[in-house]
Amino acid sequence: VQLQASGGGLVQAGGSLRLSCAASVRTSSGYHMGWFRQAPGKEREFVAAITGTGSSTYHEDSVKGRFTISRDNAKNMVYLQMNILKPEDTALYYCAASSKAWVEKRASWYDSWGQGTQVTVSS
Repeated sequence: VQLQASGGGLVQAGGSLRLSCAASVRTSSGYHMGWFRQAPGKEREFVAAITGTGSSTYHEDSVKGRFTISRDNAKNMVYLQMNILKPEDTALYYCAASSKAWVEKRASWYDSWGQGTQVTVSS
């Protein structure tokens, strides 16, 4: 699966962005999808994930109530709506796909990765 992330940019604290991830194949219910981020000098960290059918979502505690993951299987797209952005959300954001049986937060669980889109939040 090839993934293409987009939608990043520069935004002021308190603002919003919506990230998009386009998949090269029909992901439908065959792939769980996730968003991760990596700030300079830090390890890649889990942000959110969604099951293949979209019936269940998972969000890291630091983004709960502010970020929402969703997917449109008819369009082979996954989204990350980010509201009330904070400077600490600044990072390179990656979308990822996993063909395994259930959702995990570990980056190693995911088989395919997009190239990343930069999100910068100014204070």
